[in-house]
Amino acid sequence: MIRTRGIFPYVVAFVVIAIVTEFLIIRSVVTEPRDKFILAHGMPATHIFEPASQIFMASLKALDGPQAEYHPSGTLGDWVLIFEQVALGAIPMSLTFSASDIDPRLNLAYLAYIVVDWESAYQLFGPEGMLIDIYDGILADNGVVMLGIIPSGFASIATRKGVNSVPVNFPSDGKGLKIRVPNVPIAVQRFETWGFSPLPISYSELHIALQLGSVDARSFAPPAEILQMKDVIGSYILTRDYFEFAFWTANRKWWDGLDEQDRQRIQTAVNDSVAWSWENAKKIELRQLQEIKAAGITVVELTDDQLDTAKSLLMESEWNWVEKKVGSDLLNSVRAAIKRID
Repeated sequence: MIRTRGIFPYVVAFVVIAIVTEFLIIRSVVTEPRDKFILAHGMPATHIFEPASQIFMASLKALDGPQAEYHPSGTLGDWVLIFEQVALGAIPMSLTFSASDIDPRLNLAYLAYIVVDWESAYQLFGPEGMLIDIYDGILADNGVVMLGIIPSGFASIATRKGVNSVPVNFPSDGKGLKIRVPNVPIAVQRFETWGFSPLPISYSELHIALQLGSVDARSFAPPAEILQMKDVIGSYILTRDYFEFAFWTANRKWWDGLDEQDRQRIQTAVNDSVAWSWENAKKIELRQLQEIKAAGITVVELTDDQLDTAKSLLMESEWNWVEKKVGSDLLNSVRAAIKRID
C-alpha cells in the first residue's frame, strides 16, 4: 500500500503557493502603471506648443490614459531631428513642422500667402480642414500618423539691432542683407526672389547668429519667437508671408501597437488641445504683438502696394518652383481647396 500521509501536506502547500503566485501576478498586471511615452518638441516656453502640450497631458490624465514623458524646448534635438526620430520610431510622439528635406511634397506647408487671415487658415488647416487629407497622406507614406494640426500664427521678417535698413520694398530693399532661413529649400527660393542673401541656419543656432552679426535678419518669424529673441531684435516687418502650423505626429508602428482604448484616449486629448489652440492662437498672437511693441521693437506694417508687390513676386516664381517639386496634380488639389474658401 502506497503511503500518502507524508506527501499530502506538500501537495497542499504547493497548490496554495501556486494560487497566491497567480493572484500576485494578476494583481501586478492590473496595478502596474502603463509605460510612459515620449512627447517632444523643439520650441521655447513662449510658443503655443507649451500650453498645447500641457492641455493635452492634463486631458489625457483625466481620461486615465497613458502618461507622456514631456521633452520641450529642443531637449531631444531641433524640430527636423525630432521629425526624423518620430518617422524612425525613436520618439513616439511630437509637435513638429514640415520636414520638406525628408519628403519634397511637404514644401506645400510653406507656400507663401496660401492664407491671408485666421478664418481662411482654419478652413484649410483646422479640424476637418480642406488640406488635412493631403498632409495626412504624405505623412502616412513616411511612417507617421497625423493626429491634428496646431496653429502658431503668421510669420514675418525681423532685423537685428544695429541694422538700419528696414526692408519693405522687394526685391530692392533685400539687396545686401543676409537673412537666416530655416533649412528647407523653399525658404532659400523665397528670399532670393525677394532680393536677400539667404543663409540656412538651424533654429538652435539662430539667436547666437543674430548676436554675433552673422546674419542681418531672420525669416519665418512668428511673434512668439520674436519675444524669445527680443534682446537682439530691432525691427519686426509684418510681411505675414507664411502661416506657421505644426503637425501633431505619432510613429505609425507605435500608434498601431497601442490598444484601441488608449488610442481613443490619446486622440481625444489631442482633439482637446487642438480645439483650444485654434480658439486661442489668434488672441495669443495679438497679445504677443503688443508685448513686442512694449519691448521697444519697431513693428512695421507693409502698405497695400508693398504687400501686393511682395505677393506677386512669390506667386509668380515660388508656386511654379513648388509645382516642379510636388507635381501638378497635388498642387492643383491645393489650388482647388483655396478656391473653396468662403
